[in-house]
Amino acid sequence: MHPRNPYARVDALRSTRSVRVELDGVVLAESTSPVLVFETGLPTRYYLNRTDVNFGHLVPSATTTACPYKGRTSGYWSVRVGDTVHPDLAWSYDFPTGALLPIAGLIAFYNEKVDLTVDGERLTRPKTHFS
Repeated sequence: MHPRNPYARVDALRSTRSVRVELDGVVLAESTSPVLVFETGLPTRYYLNRTDVNFGHLVPSATTTACPYKGRTSGYWSVRVGDTVHPDLAWSYDFPTGALLPIAGLIAFYNEKVDLTVDGERLTRPKTHFS
């Protein structure tokens, strides 16, 4: 975990935007009640209810990460599409920091590694250090 940056901020906002997550043409999740997380220097992350995620393609992973703004992840999942397993594409925080409580138990996918469609518009995969 790195120290907090006094010039960075993280906000979580509930939304009614339509979000679809796909990989190699397979729908991994679809939601109309995401929580959008805005974090300085990163693309908007879309946290989705577990009931909106297709767990048939998710494989639990032992990976954990820590963030000074969100806390420690409680779960990571790889994605299996056909014979290919894409490691650690989704994660969750069951017990996030107080400011990020709206994401508790929800699942997010790396925008950099999946195809996101928001309100009918396919987003370009951003380039970050997670790419």
